[in-house]
This record gives sequence, C-alpha cells and structure tokens, in this order.
Amino acid sequence: MSTTLFTGISELVTSDGDPSGGDVERLGILTDAAVVVDDGRVAWLGPAAQAPAADVRRDLGGRSVIPGFVDSHSHLVFAGDRAAEFVARMTGAAYDGGGIKNTVDATRAATDDALRALVRHRVEEMRAQGTTTVEIKSGYGLTVEDEARILRIAAEVTPEVTFLGAHVVPPAYAGDRAAYVDLVTGPMLQACAPHARWVDVFCEPNSAHAFDGEESRVVLEAGRAAGLDLRVHGNQLGPGPGVQLAVELGAASVDHCTFLSDDDVAALAGSDTVAGLLPGVEYSTRMPYVDARRLLAAGVQVALATDCNPGTCNTSSMPFVIALAVREMGMTPAEALYAATVMSAKSLRRADIGRVRVGGPADLAVLDAPSYLHLAYRPGVPIASVLPTH
Repeated sequence: MSTTLFTGISELVTSDGDPSGGDVERLGILTDAAVVVDDGRVAWLGPAAQAPAADVRRDLGGRSVIPGFVDSHSHLVFAGDRAAEFVARMTGAAYDGGGIKNTVDATRAATDDALRALVRHRVEEMRAQGTTTVEIKSGYGLTVEDEARILRIAAEVTPEVTFLGAHVVPPAYAGDRAAYVDLVTGPMLQACAPHARWVDVFCEPNSAHAFDGEESRVVLEAGRAAGLDLRVHGNQLGPGPGVQLAVELGAASVDHCTFLSDDDVAALAGSDTVAGLLPGVEYSTRMPYVDARRLLAAGVQVALATDCNPGTCNTSSMPFVIALAVREMGMTPAEALYAATVMSAKSLRRADIGRVRVGGPADLAVLDAPSYLHLAYRPGVPIASVLPTH
C-alpha cells in the first residue's frame, strides 16, 4: 500500500490531549501540521516542516482537520415521512411518542432492498458532513421478524448496532403490556441478539407508549443476560427513573437527559455512564434544551449525537448539533467538539475512534475553514466532510 502525506493543514485537532487541560490542551491542537496515512491508519503526525516523505502528497490548502464525528445515537433504518407531525409541533402540539406508530407501519411495508437503499443514502449523507462512525438502533419493526431484519440491514453499514424492540408498546399489545415485554425479552431478543452489540429501552413513564422503570429493568437485564451491552433512552419527556436505572446497571450511556434532578446529576457524575445529549431533538420538539453547563460543572461525562430519526430529529448533521450545543446548551466550541468525538466514542466504549493518533484509524474530517471554531460560527454551512484517505 502507498503512503499519503496530507499537508497544508492550518489546524489539526487530535482530540488526544490532556483531558484536564483547557480547550487547546484537551483538543491537542497542532498548527501548520501534517499527517501521514498508511493503509487506512495514521502513520505519523506533527509539524509540517518535519513531515517525512510519502508516496503521495496532498496539500489541503490551509484547511482544518479534525477527528471524524462519532454519532452515537441514531435510528437510520426507517421508511416514511412525518413532516406533518413536525409542523404540528411547531404550532403547539406536544410530543409523546405516539407518532412512532406511523414510522413502524411504513417500515414494515418497505422491502429489504428499499430499506437498504435508504440507510445507505443516510450514511453517505452523514459522511458528507464529517461523520465516520454511527450507531444505529432498531425500534421501527416491533415484531420478531421486522426487528431482526432492521438489525441485519444496520449491521451492513456499522458494527454499532442496537436492539430497541422496547421502543414503544405497539397498539396490538396496548391492553397487555406484560405480553409485549415477554415478547421483547423472549423470542424477539433471541432473534435479534446475534445481529446487535447493544440493547436499549425507551424508559419514559411520562408516555403511555413507552416503558416504566420496572419494565425497562426487565428488558435491560434480559439483554445483558443475552450478551448485549446496555444503553438507555431516559428522562426525555419528564422526570423519571431512566438515569438512575442506567447508572445502577452500568449502562454505557443514557441519552436525552432533558429533565434531571440534582440526584440524577450526582449519580451521573459519580458513574462511568455517559450522558448523551441530543439538542436536535429539543429543536424539533420545542422541549427545553439541556443545561450542559450544569452537567459539565458537576463532572458528568457528556456526549453529543444527532438522534437522526423521522419523528423527533430528522437531521444527519453533527455540525448542526455542535452549533446547537454551543448556542443553546452553554457548551464552548471545544467542549462540543470533544463531546462529538471522544465522548461519543466513550459512550460506545470505543477507545480507537474519536481521536487522531499514530497507529489509530485514519477517520478524519476536513473543514473548509481554518479552525474548528467555524463549526459553531458558520451554522448550516456545509464545511465538514470525511477526508478520503485511500
């Protein structure tokens, strides 16, 4: 394999600096930098003036290079459209999870090839905006066969696949919730576990469609017994047990975290569970934005992700998420970028991605800008894309 030298890098953000330092130290920023890539891995990085020879040389013309974004929460395998639901919320309708049924119906009706084409298009859309790793959940099938096929299709494009049969209780089981939990933790889990790395549950007693604390515990413990690691949707629509349950069971992440008590914050701060913040959801549902400053001040580990889905956040743009986190959640641009790379990787329990380091994968994004600051400074402008390294 040939080596490629990328030079003309105005600012290289490695996200591999001192976690206890300031913005520049944490992000491990190098100016006037260069990177050598060999067979898809970083072989060298440092000052451009000291760069070794390589087979191919590419001048990036003063652009910034950052780690590829790690999108640790998405629902990309779906069919159908819920734009009318979005418009209704913009005029005051509340979100309670009920619209998921519309997506379930459309997804069940779609062929495997149609779903495969849709998810591949969405992944390419993400890559065009700088994302190199994405987690994908099921949850729009809610039958044994449909959940399993969603996971099989997701596994074709990412190793980070999550079984979310406990997304909502389908209408057919509205009168017997226990029977649906038995289905999820029995035949559905048996069919889905071979295709997934994670199990998740929408723990939300404030919604008649989602799952309460005890139901969620049963789902998570069954998933863990089947060899899956744990993730949780929690505290999205109101106060609830999701965060405490995630911490108690040692979940890798609890995502949403919109309504947190002081005890919830303290529990997160004293744990290794990452709080996954999804500001695109607040944008799309008109719910209050999370106070990320409160979490960071308490020592909570914070990640950012899109939650790309057809109902509550139909965006695939991590730069948009970063801009919202800075504008609406009180994060600095450096904190937001760190959360979208290192911390999102940590929420997937991955130490090999989210950073730029020698020996690591060359998962790089390039910005049509001289600094990472432009991610929040130029919202909505398509300045980020994955850097081709082959």
